Amino acid sequence: MTSVLYDAQGPRAKQRNILYTVLFVIVAAAVVWWVYDGLASKHQLDWIKWKPFFTSPQPWQTYIWPGFQNTIKAAFFALIIALPLGALFGIGRLSEHRWMRAPSGVVVEFFRAIPVLILMIIANQAYSEYTDMDTDTRLLYAVVTGLVLYNASVLAEIVRAGILTLPSGQTDAAKAIGMRKGQTMVFVLLPQAVTAMLPAIVSQIVVIVKDTALGGAVLTFPELLASVRPMAANYGANTIACFTIIAVIYMALNFALTSFASWLERRLRRAKKSTGAVVGTGPGGALETIGAPSLNIDDGHAA
Repeated sequence: MTSVLYDAQGPRAKQRNILYTVLFVIVAAAVVWWVYDGLASKHQLDWIKWKPFFTSPQPWQTYIWPGFQNTIKAAFFALIIALPLGALFGIGRLSEHRWMRAPSGVVVEFFRAIPVLILMIIANQAYSEYTDMDTDTRLLYAVVTGLVLYNASVLAEIVRAGILTLPSGQTDAAKAIGMRKGQTMVFVLLPQAVTAMLPAIVSQIVVIVKDTALGGAVLTFPELLASVRPMAANYGANTIACFTIIAVIYMALNFALTSFASWLERRLRRAKKSTGAVVGTGPGGALETIGAPSLNIDDGHAA
């Protein structure tokens, strides 16, 4: 028997797959045991190193919570600035006017090509040279600036790609009813492209949250990951435990963002499918609706 995508496996292929699966499980178990044994031999799994996180609020209040707040603050400011900027440059790259399309393309390609860490360092030096901000504010501004410049350029490409995926008939229909280009973009194309762009936008939001750690690693911005060093030093060099707790927090935060985006995408798709206002009853009892086929009540068939 064959499938559309591949030929059905024969007896020998099935035996090979079973053998490969068994070998993979054995190798994976050996790696897990090697890691476990190494951590145990260095006393990194001793309860005394994990105890502070489960029995005392001090590490959470003193180190983790302030770092978490700074991470959320930097990611939030970067997001609310990068999203409109990305949409603006993405639409600019689709403009029919060269004076708008060319500069937008240059800005997007330039900042998308530079690593976000370099942008943070340059921004930090610029703020240090030309402003009189205090250290905490300057570091926050530098991290947010680097995140905005890089992620706005990436979001611009996401917006441009999302709009280009729409069928050309949407634009033609808008022109047919007399809508201008700006109205077509704002009221027709962008609302439809949002659903298609949402997974990519959420992926970029997750990247923004994780990239705040670069500011802590290089610029000493007191974000979530930067709390590991003082926390490990204060609780007996429990570095593995500290990194594990921080990693779990990052995973929980990003999982919450992804879950919310999935729920929002499903809700938007359901809303699109269920739209259609009843405008009246046609001949023979047919319900005429906007955005849905009319239903003939007499015979129960769609008109």
